[in-house]
Order: sequence, then C-alpha cells, then structure tokens
Amino acid sequence: MMTYIYSVVIPVKDEEENLEELFLELHGVMEKIGKPWEAIFIDDGSSDNSLAILKNLATKYPHITLLVFDRNYGQSSAFAAGFAQALGEFVITLDADRQNDPVDIPTLITTASHADLVAGWRIHRKDSLQKKLISKISNKVRSFLLKDHMHDTGCSLKVFRKSALDKIKMYEGMHRFFPALFLIEGFCVIEIPVSHRPRLKGKTKYHFFNRSIRPLLDLFALFWMRKRHLNYKLKHD
Repeated sequence: MMTYIYSVVIPVKDEEENLEELFLELHGVMEKIGKPWEAIFIDDGSSDNSLAILKNLATKYPHITLLVFDRNYGQSSAFAAGFAQALGEFVITLDADRQNDPVDIPTLITTASHADLVAGWRIHRKDSLQKKLISKISNKVRSFLLKDHMHDTGCSLKVFRKSALDKIKMYEGMHRFFPALFLIEGFCVIEIPVSHRPRLKGKTKYHFFNRSIRPLLDLFALFWMRKRHLNYKLKHD
C-alpha cells in the first residue's frame, strides 16, 4: 500500500468547466511541496460531463482516486466518503468551483504542524452581496452559540490531521461546523487568512434554503451536542 503524506479530498457536483484547470493548479502546487500525495474526487451525482472528465484525468494521473455516488447525497456525505478513503497523514479539502486557491495550501500545511485543524478564513469574499450577507449573519449566530471563535467556517479550504479527523463522527450538514466539532473533542484549531476567487465558470449550488434555514437547524443540533458532551475528570489521591 502506498504511503502518502497528504490526501486532497474534493467533492464534485456539476463542475465540468472547472475540473481540469483545478487539478492542474493543484498538481503544480502539490508537486512543488515534494511529498507523496493523492487526490480523491467524489462525484456527488453530477448530471453534466464531470464524471467523464474525472475518469479521463484518472487515466493520466495514477495518484487520482475517483469515488462515484449513485445519486446526489450532499457535501457532508462526499467529505465522509473521501475521509474514509484517505491514506495521508494530513487531509486537505477544497471546493471544485476554483474559488479556493491551491496556492494557499503550503501555508496551511506549515500551520498544521502544530494544529489538528487549520481552517481557511476568506477575508475578501468574492461572492454576491446576498451570499456575503447571509454568511455574515450566520457566522455571528454560530460564533455566539458554539463559542468556536471562528470567523468563517464555510470555507472548504482546510487541512486536517488524519488521526484527529478519524475521531470525528460525521452527520448530514456537519461539514459546515468542523472547527466546533474539533473543539468539542479537545483538539487544536487554528484559523488563518486565505484568498478567495470569484466563480468564473459553472453555477453555484447554493440557494436561500441551504444557505440559511438548513444550516440554522444543523446549528441548533450541534449546540445541543456541545451542551451534552461528556466532560468528566477522575479524582487522583
């Protein structure tokens, strides 16, 4: 079995226009790092030509692993499948829409040497006003309820220590709250600024319901989990 240092996990849903350019960018960055790495793409029920493009890339680059869902299950399931497949000591995640810049990965990796999770913080968001407004409100509510002290948990660009990640139980919608989940388990979480690019190709998959109402329900579920988490200490004489 191949030994990898880094596993890059990328969920894909209808991103045919972005995949080849994304992988070439990623490949250039990871090859410069000079450590064994793998790329794991999860096709989450794409209805466009994404799967064919991914299969073609996989024939050219042997360190690509392709996981294919039989239908659309959502980003949490895609991440969970990728994490289960990952063989690296560190797991890197990013979106397939090319708004995350792979150039930021080395900086996150350096920080990960003394953290269990390094989360990207998109200081200068290149999204619509509606998206930015919803995210701003959501971040304030989340920070107040979960006390995670994060500015931006919606950024997919993250680096996880695999040994810590393996201890996190995944649930639907929980990919939005990785920092809080790690903090609940007592792990070290660091947030650092990263760049953010405008979406130039393809269409966003987000709308009002899955950007506000559904995450709010998931937030209350995690709030309950945080309050009910077992925190006990043994007394030593």
